[in-house]
Amino acid sequence: MDATIYALVLHPALHDLLQVASGGAPVSDSDIGWYGGIVFSIFLVGWAIGGVLFGVVADYVGRTKTLIATILIYAVFTGMAALSQDWWHLAIYRFLTALGTGGEWAAGASLVAEVWPEEKRAKAAGILQSAWAAGFFLAALFNLLLRGYGWRVLFVVGVVPAIVAFFVRLWVKEPERWVTARKQELASGTGHRLKIVELFQGSLRRPTLVGSVLAFVAVFGLWGATNWTPTLIGALPDMRGLDARALEQYKSYAIMALNVGALIGYLSFGVLADRFGRRPVFALMCAGSLVMVPVTFLTPHAYVHVLLLLPLLGFFNNGIFSGFPIYFPELYPTRIRATGAGFCFNAGRVLASGGPFLTGYLVTSLGSFGRAASAVALIYLVGLLILPLAPETKGQPLPE
Repeated sequence: MDATIYALVLHPALHDLLQVASGGAPVSDSDIGWYGGIVFSIFLVGWAIGGVLFGVVADYVGRTKTLIATILIYAVFTGMAALSQDWWHLAIYRFLTALGTGGEWAAGASLVAEVWPEEKRAKAAGILQSAWAAGFFLAALFNLLLRGYGWRVLFVVGVVPAIVAFFVRLWVKEPERWVTARKQELASGTGHRLKIVELFQGSLRRPTLVGSVLAFVAVFGLWGATNWTPTLIGALPDMRGLDARALEQYKSYAIMALNVGALIGYLSFGVLADRFGRRPVFALMCAGSLVMVPVTFLTPHAYVHVLLLLPLLGFFNNGIFSGFPIYFPELYPTRIRATGAGFCFNAGRVLASGGPFLTGYLVTSLGSFGRAASAVALIYLVGLLILPLAPETKGQPLPE
């Protein structure tokens, strides 16, 4: 939900903040594209740092404890973003929010992989990732219902997930796999060594590099292209001249359409991966994204056309993320699972953080958000090229 809140309020928030900072001077789409790209990029750097850091923490202190801490971090700082008075205030709050967002994924993915039975693991991970689509949908719904109250109130709504931390604390126990592995580590005297180094040693080196590249491709494409969808809607010819409330309504409908497709993609990945294997489904998602981004961002000139294409874009472009909580925990033994999964999913974000920044630059050089997003989508070719090196984990038990 948090990620979509920012995408939805990007234009009005930066318009207001930049106008105040400039003493009331006019703010152009190029200005919003430039500074919006910077804030997006800073968010991704924070997400990467949080994912790697809290992945290590989850292997040391436990999945549940880390989950509680990270949920509280991203909920509190999402709410504090409502206090921003300049664009760089917003950037700082987004960075701090991202530390929790990245860490929550690493702990949650490992928790699901270790608790669910082998035959249901992929489907359970797909359900986990589908919560992103539910959050995106809720953010769009809140934007629709609260559009008359300004962009700041949406960030306040982002505090709601803090309530989830309370229920996690009451009901979710540490996985027995982790408890057993941690006891063995401490008994052998290896429980305090730095675990990140192990990711680049022996048989773990290849899956770490391949996993990081796959995550980089997906994040670069999502944040460099698809997450600019609300801005694309605002630039459509038949949206110009609408008042702010009507425009926000149309943007919310678009995000809902996108996330209907995303939800189907998230839930489908596990089913398809169990039948055909992890690598073929990753290839399908990369190829589909490569096609659907330019088709969605360049072809239509009317809102209704975009609305019809967005579910397909969401299926591929967002659906690929469901593969990561399935695949990454399957690459590593229990004692280093959260560290490895967190590193793969988030290390690529350091490079991918240049995606929004690049999009902002391309908007000014190519002249439109559509052309910029379509150029960024070429990154999916890298995903297709790296997949032959990816280990296939279909039908294999979790490494101990």
